[in-house]
Amino acid sequence: MAGSESLDKEISSAVSSCEAYFEKVQSRKNLPKSLQETLNSAFAGIPVSSFPRVPGGRVIEIPSETSVSEAVKILSDSKILSAPVINKDHESSLDWSERYLGIIDYSSIILWVLESAELAAIALSATSATAAGVGAGAVGALGVAALGATGPVAAAGLAAAAVGAAVAGGVAADRGIGKDAPTAVDRLGKDFYQVILREEPFKSTTVRTILKSFRYAPFVPVSTESSMLSVLLLLSKYRLRNVPVIKPGEPDIKNYITQSAVVYGLEDCKGRDWFDHISALPISDLGLPFMTPNEVISIDSEEHILEAFKRMRDNNIGGLPVVEGTNKKIVGNISMRDIRYLLLQPEVFSNFRHLTVRNFTTKIATAGEEYGLAIPAITCRPDSTLGSVINSLASRSVHRVYVGDGDENELYGVITLRDVISCFVSEPPNYFENCLGFSVKEMLNR
Repeated sequence: MAGSESLDKEISSAVSSCEAYFEKVQSRKNLPKSLQETLNSAFAGIPVSSFPRVPGGRVIEIPSETSVSEAVKILSDSKILSAPVINKDHESSLDWSERYLGIIDYSSIILWVLESAELAAIALSATSATAAGVGAGAVGALGVAALGATGPVAAAGLAAAAVGAAVAGGVAADRGIGKDAPTAVDRLGKDFYQVILREEPFKSTTVRTILKSFRYAPFVPVSTESSMLSVLLLLSKYRLRNVPVIKPGEPDIKNYITQSAVVYGLEDCKGRDWFDHISALPISDLGLPFMTPNEVISIDSEEHILEAFKRMRDNNIGGLPVVEGTNKKIVGNISMRDIRYLLLQPEVFSNFRHLTVRNFTTKIATAGEEYGLAIPAITCRPDSTLGSVINSLASRSVHRVYVGDGDENELYGVITLRDVISCFVSEPPNYFENCLGFSVKEMLNR
């Protein structure tokens, strides 16, 4: 009961935050009511089925029993940041609520890895595997299932078990034992990377285990018969990064519409009267940026990269501007997509506890195209037009544009994909209950 009440409070808080954000947007963007109603009517008349399909025409799905390391490889090879997770117990079901467990993304995985790293360090700081709470044979004799591989507490147990067993088994017999935790994990070096992603039980830890333990990513689909207004509202007001499209009575996802794809679509609307009118407006006329400079979460270039990812996790955001000096001069950008360099390059990961943001960005700038090129901070000015911001987001394939002010390009604000989409839509009264048949609370609780 206590867990249910806690979830209800979390959902209520999320809904309240979404409503407060959208109310702020609507009060500041100053579009004539008649124009907004016309836009809503137009989007409501566009069927989801008409939206362009994902590249290749097939949505990448990840079975729930896929190992975490394999999931990383699938996401990386497919050049995507997230994917729906199929419930292996109901993979043939025609009911989407049974067939899909949620959406896994890089942020969930990096959080799991980093928190496991901290726990691993604690285990390694003990004088023996027994002192760490796990015997060398615990993993082999009992197996992952017996350890209870569900939820964050179990993930903590798995971390201690994996490294405890590895230490007792001689993987790191001469490294870090009896030292403090930070020294232990630092000295483990590349062996630690082997343990965290390739040794048991991590090798057997599945996507199902970590899916909702670290970051909540609900699976909220629309049908092929729904309208684009529904999609735009889910992506903007309700802060979803992607919306799966299903056809009732059929098992497979027909499309997967992301915030980025919608902004690409808006960019293609050049030449249409309504788009040209809105995109020609200075961002300040639309109330952008919606956050004050003090509200923008940033990271100093001399802070540790671990702190940058933790800050993104704690604030549930996908990227941070890198700043320098008391005036917060914008000098770079760190986003969740950059975690591939931590996960896929052992030589970078092995030293992550001491790696500064500056050094990390320098390393990934020279990593080569095998891991994807690093994306610098994309900026605009307070007097830039909305159209120029949309062009930057679409042409540079980024999720946010930072607003810089003055000769020193001081951090003034940030404009995200969500902000841009929000400029074009408003929510009619009781829209989701009337059009899709579920309430916001039910939507976030699935």
